[in-house]
Amino acid sequence: MELAEYLRALRARWRAVVAGILLGVLAAVVFLLCTTPQYSANSQLFVSTRQGDDGTELYSGGSFGQQRVKSYAQVVTTPRVLDPVVQQLRLPGTADELAARVTVAAPLDTVLVDIAVRDADPARAAATADAIGDSLIRVVTQLESTTGQRSPVTVSFVRRASVPVDAVFPSVPLSLGVGLLAGIIAGVAGALVRQAVDTRVRGEADLPKSDAVLGEIPFDRQAEQLPTLLRSQQSARAEAFRKLRTNLQFVSAVGELRSVVVTSAVPAEGKSTTAVNLALTLVDSGLRVVVVDADLRQSRIAHYLGLVDAVGLTTVLLDRIGIDEALQRWGGDLHVLTAGELPPNPSELLGSPAMDKVLKDLETRFDLVVIDSPPLLPVTDAALLAKRATGALLVTAVGRTRRDQVDRAARALSTIGARLIGIMLNRVPAGSAGAAGRYYRYLTPPKRSRFTRWLPEKRRDLPRRHEPVG
Repeated sequence: MELAEYLRALRARWRAVVAGILLGVLAAVVFLLCTTPQYSANSQLFVSTRQGDDGTELYSGGSFGQQRVKSYAQVVTTPRVLDPVVQQLRLPGTADELAARVTVAAPLDTVLVDIAVRDADPARAAATADAIGDSLIRVVTQLESTTGQRSPVTVSFVRRASVPVDAVFPSVPLSLGVGLLAGIIAGVAGALVRQAVDTRVRGEADLPKSDAVLGEIPFDRQAEQLPTLLRSQQSARAEAFRKLRTNLQFVSAVGELRSVVVTSAVPAEGKSTTAVNLALTLVDSGLRVVVVDADLRQSRIAHYLGLVDAVGLTTVLLDRIGIDEALQRWGGDLHVLTAGELPPNPSELLGSPAMDKVLKDLETRFDLVVIDSPPLLPVTDAALLAKRATGALLVTAVGRTRRDQVDRAARALSTIGARLIGIMLNRVPAGSAGAAGRYYRYLTPPKRSRFTRWLPEKRRDLPRRHEPVG
């Protein structure tokens, strides 16, 4: 995947990223609430040696003290130092458990010993640090004293421990930061994994390079209640169908296109509404167009247009009435041949010589025949029609149809020698539809203020700053 594909995947799966971030932050909050705060108290000791006034003794004494400091840092966590502290303060646990909460440091080239004690009780942490220092002083005095001689080493407090106010663990900023970072990583990883395993078509990039995309129809919630476009309707969806009409006319100019089968790979991709709206836009351009409802399994055209479906294509194929009697007009200039009664053998009827005769007759009468057909993969009806027509338009619903289904549908048309003129993407999310959805904004004329009449005539006719010009 390229960078653009990663960004497109994250944009499409932004909910997974947000969910990961929320879960990461929530986990950090739960961790903070469930973890007992730990406080750290620090005390510091100074190690000195007795020496004379000679400079050599001063240097040797300093070196002796630094060497001793390293040993004393190791002695601090021994039971000899910690056992008296446990008994004195009546601490829970043993000396070894206390040693696990004690940190000793001897800064390089110094004679200092730093003692840090962690505890859930801040006051007890400070008392423990001071008690360890006192116990170390006693132990060092005992260890350095020889028989009848005074210890050459003196250990004293430089700083006693103070009661800490803020907990050192867990750190609220650090925990939230780690939770946020982990949530971002988990969310992004989850989004990319879901994008990798999700084979649904999300845009033109998911389609084979050999298949031309003739149009992208933006998603419109009102399309379910009003599937057919209104005449002279100004909207992104209407403009997208006009762009599809233009591309289809260009295809017709390159190769003779007398009839086009509108089909899809699977059901519920919007092929019937596409057939109707495409025919309406073609009629608006001055062409004589007829829509044929050849979906003899689940016909929709008559329902969408409010026409009578008692007679139609099946009636003509059975030679009960002629084409002229079966054709109906809608809107004055659009001709419609509804499905009629649904037969028990639709494939046989659509593959019969009678269907060839009806199609040839309609192609001689009209500039273009738009045929609504069943989906390609479940049944063979659309393949039979596409082989007889001069072209096929494959409707693909974004976010519903899988890439392998589109590939199988295209191969099905290629196998029988049908001409796939292109693919139309339907239900494209807002903001990613084509130039029509992004460029054109149909604005109603702004209301003039009642104070406008006081402006000079030239100033009154100027557009406001927020109105697009040109």
